[in-house]
Amino acid sequence: MKLFNAGALRPAGDDPRLSAANELVRRTLAQHGLLPGADAPGPGNLPAMGGLMGHLPQTGTRTAPIQPAYPEGAAFDQDTYTCAAGTRKYRTYAPASAQSGVTGIVLMLHGCTQSPEDFASGTGMNALAEKHRFVVVYPAQSRGDNAQSCWNWFSKGDQQRGCGEPAILAGLISQVCAEHGVDRDRTFVAGLSAGAAMAAILGETYPDVFAAVGAHSGLPAGAARDVPSAFAAMRGSILDAPVRSEHGPRVRTIIFHGTADATVNPDNGDAIRRRALAAGPEQSIETSEHGQANGRRYTRLISSDPAGTPQVELWRIEGQGHAWSGGSAKGTYADPKGPDASAEMVRFFFNNSDEAS
Repeated sequence: MKLFNAGALRPAGDDPRLSAANELVRRTLAQHGLLPGADAPGPGNLPAMGGLMGHLPQTGTRTAPIQPAYPEGAAFDQDTYTCAAGTRKYRTYAPASAQSGVTGIVLMLHGCTQSPEDFASGTGMNALAEKHRFVVVYPAQSRGDNAQSCWNWFSKGDQQRGCGEPAILAGLISQVCAEHGVDRDRTFVAGLSAGAAMAAILGETYPDVFAAVGAHSGLPAGAARDVPSAFAAMRGSILDAPVRSEHGPRVRTIIFHGTADATVNPDNGDAIRRRALAAGPEQSIETSEHGQANGRRYTRLISSDPAGTPQVELWRIEGQGHAWSGGSAKGTYADPKGPDASAEMVRFFFNNSDEAS
């Protein structure tokens, strides 16, 4: 997936201070060859990228996702959500199986340059929704807020409760949950890349809304505060932001990261794990396992509470780049090799309950 685009700026209007700030960001991006069409190498000798990421080698990608045929009775509807913090379009997949009752809701946050339709095709989450009777919500980042359709995880105004994109996304999913009668313990968020970074932020800012987070090839909350620190975080120089101390329900976390990810350094996956453990129970049972799935080896680190419920899982996928593990070639930034990240996230979210069995 093309990752986070710091080059997409909110409209400055007539404010000269915003215009000057935007111009400074543009000059910074140009120096690194990161403006659209730039050919110079990026920071850390990464390939040149349109916006903050760029045109990385992709596994199983297409210029446009194939739209699958849905079972009779299923719906993939489009709607718009508006609150004081802003407006976003979104698509909702309601499986035909949900006519027997909805077991939960999963909020899926796409990566840069992706769309809800593309992300749905690459992750195969809608097929899992049919199997397990949950609803999937796919918000679409506004091009007006980020030219490469990246969630603004590196912006201070989009890292806090009650404002920016966290407020929009939490409000959106709360509305959908109310419509389907789904409570917090059955509400989950997952994302890829910039979407994973925003999912991590949502887990920390809205623990009363989300019961669990799935982060694939992402960065921890607080990893960056501006454009330069975003570049540094992607290279592995991650800001050590304090873990939020607000009391609230614990948010369980599952993380996937490829060891060959040249876009977001794999150290970020470990950093997400550390933050999740710091916010979790004081005592945990640590186990690990090694395995192979669909042609790729993996290491799985599991932290469980004293009752044996997994609280944090980190999957390190050997040789995998910046792509959704076990994904479909029908979407971008999806690698058919490796364990099925979508299925494992659903298993983790529902904690092997009857709803996801």
